[in-house]
Amino acid sequence: MTKVDMPSLYQLAVLGAPSAAQISELENIVSQAVSMFNLRLGHEVGWDVCPESFEPHQQRSAAAVFFGGENAPLANVAKLLERGIPLLPVASDVSRVNVEIPAMMQPLNCLAYAAGGAQRVATALLECAGLLPRQRRVFVSYRRGEAREAALQLFDALSVRLFDVFLDTHGIPPAEDFQTMLWHRLCDSDVLVMLDTPGYFESRWTSAEFGRALAKGISVLRVGWPDATPSARTATASRAELLPEEVDPHTGRLADGAVERICLQLEEVRSQSHAVRSVNLVSNLRNAIETIGGQIIGVGSNRAVHIRLPDGRAVVVYPTVGVPTSTTLHEASTNSPDQSVAVVYDHVGLHPRWLGHLDWLGRYIHSARWVKSSEAGWQFADWEA
Repeated sequence: MTKVDMPSLYQLAVLGAPSAAQISELENIVSQAVSMFNLRLGHEVGWDVCPESFEPHQQRSAAAVFFGGENAPLANVAKLLERGIPLLPVASDVSRVNVEIPAMMQPLNCLAYAAGGAQRVATALLECAGLLPRQRRVFVSYRRGEAREAALQLFDALSVRLFDVFLDTHGIPPAEDFQTMLWHRLCDSDVLVMLDTPGYFESRWTSAEFGRALAKGISVLRVGWPDATPSARTATASRAELLPEEVDPHTGRLADGAVERICLQLEEVRSQSHAVRSVNLVSNLRNAIETIGGQIIGVGSNRAVHIRLPDGRAVVVYPTVGVPTSTTLHEASTNSPDQSVAVVYDHVGLHPRWLGHLDWLGRYIHSARWVKSSEAGWQFADWEA
């Protein structure tokens, strides 16, 4: 497929020794999957097949699949493992892992092509890059009196692109504690879309939404109104500036071209956010593990981080970007049966009742354990399988 000069919004690679049929099958499935988001394989979603070296941009969400085989070319797999780029080793059958998969990747959970074929591999690859519909979460922050119509317009446009969009008028049931639930949903978002009208920072709530997004490490896309002067607080935000003719002065609606531009830029910011937050989680985990004398082996399917404790025991760690659920715990257990499993998450900003629910689950479910990211070193220093 054609190459582009700028790095793609998402970067995927096929490494190792895939057959022509496997490449074709995988490419067709991935292409159809990303087209649902108005993205094109080989353009917005990069697609490198058997490159000599896969060098994804550090601020792009990336993942690679490695098809094993006798003497399969390694490319720069060791470097990718060191960087924490998710790698999915694929063997023809579970009985062939030791023969087809290089030793450095054998500790990762290997997929068997015989069990599910291209569909299973494609789904695992897309999940690692954050390209499944359930992973695409956006929070729209705005002042109702100034940008309500534009917010509703973006809600519709982003929903069509299969984003899970949080809008305060749509996302919280009437009986819920509104403000606490709002913070909870913010914590579960990839990007805060800030509709920066002249009075945005005059509201306590929008100002807090912006500040807490930064505190949580959530990327911000500032959509600037023509008559709004950017605050110094938005210096680190990505920017999408609106022209005067792109905002209807009577209805407040945005021009279709502006909406399209915002959606595409949001996709870029979201990929960057997914990459940076994932790297930060793995980096913090690496620091915690190395501080106590252990090491990280690499990142595999389901973004599972494989670690080795100081006493040599292996643990599979699932770092959670956003809000963990009982499903997170269940999937971690079933994805790594007969292994010691931990789910690492950032507890800051989560609903107190939700944190109580997680603690309750942890007391009764022992196939996987919760670990707060701020306490990872402390917990793994005295790990009980």
